Amino acid sequence: MSNKMWGGRFEAAPDDIMTQINASIDIDRRLWRQDIAGSKAHAAMLVKQNIISDADGQVLQNGLDRIAGEIESGQFDFKTELEDIHMNIEARLREIIGDAAGRLHTGRSRNDQVATDFKLWVRDACDDLIMQIEGLQDTLHTLSKEHDTTAMPGFTHLQVAQPVTLGLHLDAYWHMLSRDKTRLADCRKRLNKSPLGAAALAGTPFPIDRDMTAQDLGFERPMSNTMDAVSARDFATEFLFCCTQCGLNLSRLAEEIILWSSSQFGFITLSDQWSTGSSIMPQKKNPDAAELIRAKTGRLTGNLTQLLMVLKALPLTYNKDLQEDKASVFESFDTLTLCLSATNGMVATMRVHKDKMREAALSGFSTATRLADWLVMNLNIPFRDAHHITGQIVKIAETKGCRLDELELSDMQQIERGITEDIFNSLRI
Repeated sequence: MSNKMWGGRFEAAPDDIMTQINASIDIDRRLWRQDIAGSKAHAAMLVKQNIISDADGQVLQNGLDRIAGEIESGQFDFKTELEDIHMNIEARLREIIGDAAGRLHTGRSRNDQVATDFKLWVRDACDDLIMQIEGLQDTLHTLSKEHDTTAMPGFTHLQVAQPVTLGLHLDAYWHMLSRDKTRLADCRKRLNKSPLGAAALAGTPFPIDRDMTAQDLGFERPMSNTMDAVSARDFATEFLFCCTQCGLNLSRLAEEIILWSSSQFGFITLSDQWSTGSSIMPQKKNPDAAELIRAKTGRLTGNLTQLLMVLKALPLTYNKDLQEDKASVFESFDTLTLCLSATNGMVATMRVHKDKMREAALSGFSTATRLADWLVMNLNIPFRDAHHITGQIVKIAETKGCRLDELELSDMQQIERGITEDIFNSLRI
């Protein structure tokens, strides 16, 4: 038997494999809140525009509220043969209120319906992720202030470069996350136009009020072009990019946590809550949470690539390919949420070994640049010449196997006679 929801011209039922490949309910059931919100706004507008009666409108609202309660309580029976969340809800609505349910789809298509639901979900996801990022930023800010004088080596090429503080280092990630927040906020702002009322692709002859539904659903305004409204998914790719970039930033921090917690660095010790052991080596304490955050960035990148390939060369307007737009978005949201929580937990509970960090900050002739700058500022030596002089002094220290601040003044004066005892103020940390 054909599908009652759309099968008027069909005589035969779809093949079992066709049912499987066509169904998306296992994925898009996640849109149920947004679908009910969109339907309630649409029904209210139909009443206001005298397209359906007040009585039918009230029955629709009550039925939708009842369905929301059933889903919330776990009593709703999701059916694969009904394909998606939209048709599952509509079918249940007909069971509850009868033929009046058929009036809900007046002036609306699944094309603008799903685009509206998806935008509402992504908008909520942007807000959620922004709050999560702010939580991690709060942790980083607290630690940055606590360690604003904790010396550590700054690296370039993963080689000791110049002394910095742990506070400065962690604050860099605070700023990276700030940009992640603004990207999500920009994504939210761009997507906040309503597709509802575009119908299948060319609008509807019914006298609908798109401004009303847009306002009711918190959109800035309706989308101007109906063909664009039902086919645009750049908001989803932009959201996936935002997730990917934030994941990349978390992965960089995770890599540093992995290095810092190793015995070779010894800068930090992760709490037992955020570490695992070895099945054979009892001494091991592995930074598995950080390693998994580093790895999950691959999922985020893959999800972005997947949707980009779905959209590549896709003609206007709606094509069934667009059914593949949600799984990657949902997974990226879940993955990034997990990574943000794990990062926050690791950073908030890690123990910092200040002495080890300071010792490392003094290694590798890290104050050489300070020496060169001192020569420029105090002896008026051109920087390139100061750079060369400093290199010669470093070579002496390297030969003697000592730090720059452990050299004798006479060692430095044999390279540049103008150097005074004051130089050591710049070489000590």
